[in-house]
Amino acid sequence: MFPYMNIKERIKRLVKGRPGKVKIGKQYVGPGEPVFVIAEIGINHNGDITIAKKLIAAAKVAGADAVKFQKRFTGEILTKEGRNAPYDSPNAFAPTYGEHRDKLEFGEKEYRELKQFAEGEGILFFASVWDRKSVDFMDTIGVDAYKIPSADTTNLQLLDYVSRRGKPILISTGMSTEDEIDVAVSTVLKHTDKIILFHCLSLYPSPEEKINLRFMDVLKSRYSPLTVGYSGHEPDLLPTIAAVSRGAFIVERHFTLDKKMRGSDHAASLNPSELQELVAVIRRIEKILGAPERIMYDELKPLREKLAKSVATKVTIPAGAIITEDMLTVKGPGNGIAPSYMHTLIGRVAYTEIPEDSLVPKEALLWPRA
Repeated sequence: MFPYMNIKERIKRLVKGRPGKVKIGKQYVGPGEPVFVIAEIGINHNGDITIAKKLIAAAKVAGADAVKFQKRFTGEILTKEGRNAPYDSPNAFAPTYGEHRDKLEFGEKEYRELKQFAEGEGILFFASVWDRKSVDFMDTIGVDAYKIPSADTTNLQLLDYVSRRGKPILISTGMSTEDEIDVAVSTVLKHTDKIILFHCLSLYPSPEEKINLRFMDVLKSRYSPLTVGYSGHEPDLLPTIAAVSRGAFIVERHFTLDKKMRGSDHAASLNPSELQELVAVIRRIEKILGAPERIMYDELKPLREKLAKSVATKVTIPAGAIITEDMLTVKGPGNGIAPSYMHTLIGRVAYTEIPEDSLVPKEALLWPRA
């Protein structure tokens, strides 16, 4: 274990008295709030700003709360050898890996245009940052949050650099051990508690049997009250729906116009109709989950009176008689004394006569004992 203060104790000290929510833009994410849905455009724009705008507009129509891109400076994240490595994948946009990465990057002009377009659509805009220069870049653009990709959860220098900005930090954990997540969270907590952790599996697409969704429960328990969500790379909706049902406060799914487009992420992405269906199901789940309290709805009351039971008499009980157990039974309707109170009637003196086969009046609970 990395020699940090016990992670739970550190979190308790830093977030004591806070509600466990994180504000992104004008929206809160966390307990009691609607599930926050991110459409991860990432690099699915294929370097084309027209496609990027179509994706933003489609995400808004589908009901997403935010769109997220990815920003990296190739020279900052790859060595010369890495940049010059041949890249002959069917998804390649250039002959070397560095050129391929550069083909998928937008500059300041494009990002400002896209952010303005997103604002016009009424949807939040931010990005994953893969290096310090990208942090500075997105800070200049003016984003409300930063995402740390799974590949950089162990990049403590980057985590420290981002956390000093004081903006919400969303961290994916798809390539990290528990100890590495502990260290990442501790590093960020030195500067801010605006942390959102994502359970994630960084396989594209993710096989269902390896998603291991129960680990999201571990994150919720281990890092409570920090906000926890789910970032999915599965080809369908079910694991994300299950994550929401298990308490994910925020979900992220890769988003594309067409799963058959050239590019590494399209096949593990949702198309517009799928994202729209996912958002609709999430909103239904929220209604189904309701509130952590028992509610006696008005519609239940007449049904309860009709079908539930009350304390009734087996025989006529004369005025002045001492009520005994063999005088009583349980029958409907349910608008009298609940059967759970029968024992409190035994030994009381009947103030008035109670006819056979009738409900014992509620005031009998106040009659004197013999």
